[in-house]
Amino acid sequence: MNKKIIALAAALLCFTAAGLFSQEAAAAAENQTVAEVQAGTTAEATVEKTSDTGFVKYIAAAFAVSLACIAGGMAVGKIGAAAMGAMSENAELSGKALPFVGLAEGICLWGFLVALLIIIL
Repeated sequence: MNKKIIALAAALLCFTAAGLFSQEAAAAAENQTVAEVQAGTTAEATVEKTSDTGFVKYIAAAFAVSLACIAGGMAVGKIGAAAMGAMSENAELSGKALPFVGLAEGICLWGFLVALLIIIL
């Protein structure tokens, strides 16, 4: 039960951070609109599109990273426990069991890369 609470708290923290970044993006877009209106150019359609979808990118990135890290942590826990149990019976299995733990950690990296691509593109 405690693991579920910790995972929920981590996901909530990610969504909170995404919300804060989206507020900054919306404020920056509003300041850009005010500056363009004062300069005499109106590019409101472009700015509105950016400000409307700006916060969605951060929420999607936080969702991708949080789910990938939670799933990766659960996988590492189960695979690591099984690997340690197998190595306690036969020490020669360490070279065959530990790479699977590394593969499970790769899930977090893929989540981070997806989030980075969401934010950049």
